[in-house]
Amino acid sequence: MTSRLLSMLGAALLCTPLAASAQGFFGQNVASHNTHGMPAQCDNARFLADQQGLEQSGPTGIDLPAHLCGQVLAVSPRAKRTRSGWHGYFYLSVGQGISIRIVSDLDQMNAPQWPWVSKGDKVEVQGRYYYDSLRRQGVDWTHHGTGRKWPWPGYVVVNGTRYQ
Repeated sequence: MTSRLLSMLGAALLCTPLAASAQGFFGQNVASHNTHGMPAQCDNARFLADQQGLEQSGPTGIDLPAHLCGQVLAVSPRAKRTRSGWHGYFYLSVGQGISIRIVSDLDQMNAPQWPWVSKGDKVEVQGRYYYDSLRRQGVDWTHHGTGRKWPWPGYVVVNGTRYQ
C-alpha cells in the first residue's frame, strides 16, 4: 500500500510542472499570454515577469514577444558563424541588476560591419525571447523578417539609429 501511494504521489509530482507550464505563468493561459502581441513600446517589467515565470516553471518551448530598452553592458567583438549564419551578440541591462543576451542575425539585417553597437550605448530591441535554461536564454529574431512561427518583425535601435 505504501509503495503504491508513493508511486501515485511521485507521478503527481512529475506531472505538476507539465500542468503548470500548460496553464502558463502566474495562472495565465499560455495562448492568451503569447497572442496578446508585441508591446508597442519598451516593457522591461513585462520581460522581467516573463523571465521570472520561466525560471520558476522551467523551459516550456514557448517563445515570447519582447520589446526592451537599456544600456549595453558588453559586446562580443567578433561575429560568430552558426548553422543559421553570422550572428553578433551583446548584453543589455534591463533593470533590477539583470542583463539579457541579444542575438542579431547579421545575414538578415541591414547593418554595417559588426560590431555596430558598443558598451554604454542606449539600445531599444524588439524580438523573440527564448528560454532554454537559466544559462541559455536571450532575445533573437531582431531582424526585419517574420516566419511561419514568428509574426513580429524585429529591430535594434542604437543611439537613435535603427538596424533591422
